Amino acid sequence: MREPEALEPYRHWTPEPSPDAPAFFVVGVAMRLVKLKISSLRCFRDVELELSPGINAFVGPNGAGKTSLLEAAFVLSHGRSFRSGARDALIRRGERSLGIFAEVLHADGRLDRLGMGKDGVHWQARLNFEGCSVAELLGRCAVVSFDPGSHALISGGAEERRRFLDWGVFHVEHTFLELWRRYQRALKQRNSLLRNKQSDNALFAPWEHELDESAANIDRLRRSYLDRLAPVLAQSVATLLPELGELSLRYRPGWSEHGTLREQLASSRGRDLSKGHTTIGPHRADWQIAFAHAPAREHLSRGQEKLTALACLLAQAGLFSEERGEWPIVCIDDLASELDRAHQAALVEQLRVADAQVLVTGTELPASLDPQARVFHVEQGVATPLL
Repeated sequence: MREPEALEPYRHWTPEPSPDAPAFFVVGVAMRLVKLKISSLRCFRDVELELSPGINAFVGPNGAGKTSLLEAAFVLSHGRSFRSGARDALIRRGERSLGIFAEVLHADGRLDRLGMGKDGVHWQARLNFEGCSVAELLGRCAVVSFDPGSHALISGGAEERRRFLDWGVFHVEHTFLELWRRYQRALKQRNSLLRNKQSDNALFAPWEHELDESAANIDRLRRSYLDRLAPVLAQSVATLLPELGELSLRYRPGWSEHGTLREQLASSRGRDLSKGHTTIGPHRADWQIAFAHAPAREHLSRGQEKLTALACLLAQAGLFSEERGEWPIVCIDDLASELDRAHQAALVEQLRVADAQVLVTGTELPASLDPQARVFHVEQGVATPLL
């Protein structure tokens, strides 16, 4: 039997140009980080920053800790670092815990005070001085990040693309998180039966029924989100990569559309028993971008992969603003090394028009930012504002 990746062809979107499609950068309100305070994060013992509502540039030598400041903002929105393999390295050497605190001003005037602390493995969250779930806190802060690893969204494995997709769905669909939790609970139970080499149909049936119901709703929300993202992404790509031609999105739900997931789980049980885990379902979903002049991702250069990833992030930010009424905070790590000067200038202008708050790093201040940015010099775990 073929592996599940081969079972289902991607679903295609080919956005048609439309004058009514939302412009991905023409929005005049944005979420703001007013203050950011971190304790025992990487090289920083304690640092407190008052940020500009516009562009904030962190400059200094390599290894000074600039990226860690962006990382702190990202954690408040995603509950993890954007650096791969960074989970255990976040806490400053010699310390047992870390803390990240922020004041977030929303476009409607609401001020949220957020706190994330980590002591060992688990995160703890506080919202406006009260304990809360991590998910509730993450829903109050939205950060998109473009960094040296962002090309993995295009060239990497499916997990990174699922994270991108599900972050977007989470922020606009209130039912998504509970559906995903239900699915994960049932998946854990089914995988436990598989690892224990159970073969009794009665043991599997209730969990496969739960997986089927949850998966159908998860898939519906994901498809709806991609349908809304597609025209915004088409505009974003047309601005950054016009030479690649018309864009299409390809989506694979993780199981065949011929029959229910419940039926397919039952028929794949023998294969899953041999592997010890569930091989089909929304936890195996994927989506990809194709272009008229680059139908496979192998046809893209590394520079085009970066720009495609940037287009995705800007489109996601633009759709967020359309549906939530405010732009998310934008983090750009090492702007000068990731984009050439023309694309730097184009990006900065788009973010300026959107009135987005931007946190950007570099070994020196890129010419595209000066004199708009508030500049902080970062060195040896200290961030100093420059007048």
